[in-house]
Amino acid sequence: MVTSGGPRPLRGVCAFAPSLDAMTHAAHAADEAGFDSVWTCELYNRSATVTLAAAAMRTRNCRIGSGVIYGVGRSPLMLAAEARDLDELSGGRMVLGIGNGTRRMISDWHGLDGDAPAVRMEELVPLLRRIWNLHEGPIKHDGRFYHLHIQGLDDLASPPERDIPIYTAGVNPRMIESAGRVADGLLGHTLLSPRYITEVVRPAIDKGARHAERDPAEVKVATYTLASANEDEEQARRDAAAMIAFYGSVKSYGLLFDVCGFAEEAKAIQGAFRQGDVDGMIAAVTDAMLDEFALAGTPQQVAEALSRFDGVADEVVLSPPTFRVPAERVAHNLALLTEHCAPGNG
Repeated sequence: MVTSGGPRPLRGVCAFAPSLDAMTHAAHAADEAGFDSVWTCELYNRSATVTLAAAAMRTRNCRIGSGVIYGVGRSPLMLAAEARDLDELSGGRMVLGIGNGTRRMISDWHGLDGDAPAVRMEELVPLLRRIWNLHEGPIKHDGRFYHLHIQGLDDLASPPERDIPIYTAGVNPRMIESAGRVADGLLGHTLLSPRYITEVVRPAIDKGARHAERDPAEVKVATYTLASANEDEEQARRDAAAMIAFYGSVKSYGLLFDVCGFAEEAKAIQGAFRQGDVDGMIAAVTDAMLDEFALAGTPQQVAEALSRFDGVADEVVLSPPTFRVPAERVAHNLALLTEHCAPGNG
C-alpha cells in the first residue's frame, strides 16, 4: 500500500445505481453534502448523457461529469452537441469524460475498428473542440477514424459559453499518454491505486504532454476509486472483492495487476471466469488485493483511507461496487459515502 502526504484531492461521487431515480437521488444528496463533482457512466443498459441530464436538474453547485461516455458510440458531431447541451443545462458545470472501452468492446459492442484506440482518441478530442468553434471556419476533416465536412451558418456556429473541459479515460500507458497529448485531464479506472498512479499514470501523462509540447502540470489526474462502506466491515469487503473479480476477468487490465504484484491472482480470476465460476473468481481476490485496490470497511475506515490519495491525484471519485450487490445495498453504500466522506468531513 502506498501512502503519501500532500494536498487533499477534490472529492466526487459516481452516482451509478440500478435505477434512474436512485441515481438522481444520490446526485442530489452528494451536491447537498458539498461534494465537488457527481459523475455517471454508461454500459449497454444506461446512457451517460440521459442520466447526466437528470443529475443536472437535481444539482446546483457541483460539477457533473460523464465517467465515461463512449466516444466510439456517437459521431463527433452528436457527441459535441450533447456535451454542449449538458453544459448549458447545468449552468456551465459539465466535464466531458470520454472513453473507448476495450478493443473488444469497440469491435463487438459498437461494430467499429478496435485497432489503435489511443490514436482514435487523439483524433476525436481536437475534432470536438473544432466543432465547438465552428465560427472559426468550415471543417473539412478526413482522418483515419472520422470524416466530417460541415459549415456553420450565422448564430448556429457560435461557440459555447465556455471551454468545456475534456477528460479521457485510460488504464494502460499508451492510452494514458493520450490524456497528456490532447485532454484537459485523465479520468482513471476504478482500480487505479495510488501505487499505479505514481508508477505508471504520472510518467505516461508526462510523456504524452511533452510529446505534444505541453506542460504536464496542465493535465489533471482524476480517478475513480472503489469505495465500499458498510457497518458490517466484512460485508463491505466482500462487495469490493466481487467488483475486483469482475475487473480482474478482463485481460486488458493485466498490467494494472502486474504492476501492483497480483499477476498470479489475476490469472486465477481469469481461469475461474473461463469456467463460468463466479464464486471462484471472487474467492481468488485476496485481502492484499482489497487493501491495494479498494477503500472497503466501515464508513469511518473508508473515510480515513481516502488520505492514501493525498498528493497523488487531483480528484478522487468514489465509486460503489455494483457487481453482485443488491440495489438496496448499493443505495445504502452511496448514502454512507455521502455522509462520511464529504469534503467538509476531516
